[in-house]
Amino acid sequence: MSVTDAPAAPTIPTPPEAAAIMRGPGPEGRPLPRLIAVANQKGGVGKTTTSVNLGASLAELGYRTLVVDLDPQGNASTGLGINTRQLDASMYDVLLTETPLDDCIEGSSVRNLFVAPASLDLAGAEIELVPAFSRELRLRHALEQVSDDYDYVIIDCPPSLGLLTVNAMAAASEILVPIQCEYYALEGLGQLLKNVDLVQRNLNRSLEVSAIVLVMFDARTKLADQVATEVRTHFGPKVCRTVVPRTVRLSEAPSFGQPITVFDPTSRGALAYRELAKEVSGGPA
Repeated sequence: MSVTDAPAAPTIPTPPEAAAIMRGPGPEGRPLPRLIAVANQKGGVGKTTTSVNLGASLAELGYRTLVVDLDPQGNASTGLGINTRQLDASMYDVLLTETPLDDCIEGSSVRNLFVAPASLDLAGAEIELVPAFSRELRLRHALEQVSDDYDYVIIDCPPSLGLLTVNAMAAASEILVPIQCEYYALEGLGQLLKNVDLVQRNLNRSLEVSAIVLVMFDARTKLADQVATEVRTHFGPKVCRTVVPRTVRLSEAPSFGQPITVFDPTSRGALAYRELAKEVSGGPA
């Protein structure tokens, strides 16, 4: 089968919880600071790539930006040049021992860009948080101490809907959902929206899905166009105009500990994330 021979794009279900994604204004024109959780429980959809490169592009525009790595794999941390094996404190300590967030924040090679790194210890946090007091609000309380120091806080969520992701949703004011332009990309989106609705009703009434970003777009396939069209038809202005292409340079950058805007500033991926940052923020600081 050639790359252009592809099955028809799946039809997007319309669960009652989809109302959560429809209400509220678009991504522009919001007061600072903005706390954005990058979430999608499906793995390999570009959450970390988007967190790292959107954060770097916002910093490039002049916004003080903090990337909070809540994924035990620590890929956002290593992708920004942080050695996760040599940390004095990490997000595990912030969530489990109430270490001040300031004590774990690290600088990066990008001006205005800072990282609250993850460590492998975070893998046990889901279980250790179960009996903890205010277990869903640990991240919110930690961020309250530093949020005024930053214009943007980007939270990279793990590929699950457990307590770490619930902490991110309880702390954030917005959710940005990366969706890959492939056949199974929309699998589980209904469950994500259901969880957003639950968090809205029980923990964070101001939470909303502010943006959907189409990523890993392969212009050679009809399926990518079909998925993009279907998503835009269903979710309208919530879908960002900017589409992030699938490129080798984007996948190479993390191994050098650099965002794409540093690793290859003139590449298609770098240009796309710069445009996305302008669209999300409304322009330079």
